[in-house]
Amino acid sequence: MLELKNVNKSYLEGNIKHTVLSNLNLHVSNGEIIILFGKSGSGKSTLLNIISGIDVPDNGSVLIDGTDITTLSEKERTLVRRNKVGFIFQFFNLIPTLTVKENLLLPLELTGTNNTEERINSILSEVGLANRAITYPDKLSGGEQQRIAIARALVHNPHIILADEPTGNLDYETGLQIIDLLDRVVKKKEKTMIMVTHSKDVIGLADKIYSLKEGRLKEVKKESVFE
Repeated sequence: MLELKNVNKSYLEGNIKHTVLSNLNLHVSNGEIIILFGKSGSGKSTLLNIISGIDVPDNGSVLIDGTDITTLSEKERTLVRRNKVGFIFQFFNLIPTLTVKENLLLPLELTGTNNTEERINSILSEVGLANRAITYPDKLSGGEQQRIAIARALVHNPHIILADEPTGNLDYETGLQIIDLLDRVVKKKEKTMIMVTHSKDVIGLADKIYSLKEGRLKEVKKESVFE
């Protein structure tokens, strides 16, 4: 499903080279949920951007369903991202001038998906907001906005879900509700998910846990996360 081989990424700041990812390797099987911990600035978001094809590594390979997306053009990577990847962001990133239904319709239109009404109604029911289709985002609570963001990430039936601090902008109780929703919906749909987070409350979701430090990934046991 997803494999990274010897991925390197660095940036120049003036004459100084900052290494973000160093010979990074990762294999994620179909349906696995990976939790990734790391300090701010450790490269977690860069890693998600490389997996999705928003950014490209200096060298190395990123294979999605056997295709090395680092060899594709920007347009081809965009098409892979539209069809195979769903994003969940910390700050929701809903379009404020569009209703909930219109926000969910966008990824369906971009992928040329049929039966849009059925898909939208189904996913809204799954996230518990079937009665909010014609509501604008500013009329929703933070937790409701994140539920819609999860619905948007799933509505076009992507293979891979990338979640960047999905509970980071929520209070503790609401965050737990979102974790429970992700556990239920993502696993039910057998999606592969990579979540970067600072929250240890998500540990129960994980099939595998990694820490990102000095550009390298290291698998850690669940119990050691709390040490």
